[in-house]
Amino acid sequence: QVQLVESGGGLVQAGGSLRLSCAASGRTVSGMGWFRQAPGKERLFVAAISWADGRTWYADSLKDRLTISRDIAKNTVYLQMNSLKDEDTAVYYCAAAIGRYSVARASAYDYWGQGTQVTVSS
Repeated sequence: QVQLVESGGGLVQAGGSLRLSCAASGRTVSGMGWFRQAPGKERLFVAAISWADGRTWYADSLKDRLTISRDIAKNTVYLQMNSLKDEDTAVYYCAAAIGRYSVARASAYDYWGQGTQVTVSS
């Protein structure tokens, strides 16, 4: 079992920044990812990171504004989001994978956090 607890969401003005955190506990994971889901929309891939070597992946449309990182000692993954836009408003979910996985596919992840709301106001 893996428990994931997200934090760092909130209300921010357009152009601002937020850093989301996801603290993991339990068994060792192979990778962690962030997804987001806007009301009435499907859950979409945002970013992912390999736990072993720190390799990162990003959604093409978001990569210029995001940085995903991990702190192995704290078992925590972070998502730094800059230059936020209205369309970034969504619930952001942290996910963890055990073993091999497809980084951008939500169904490939084994555990999910409860989500944290990010609201961008213009």
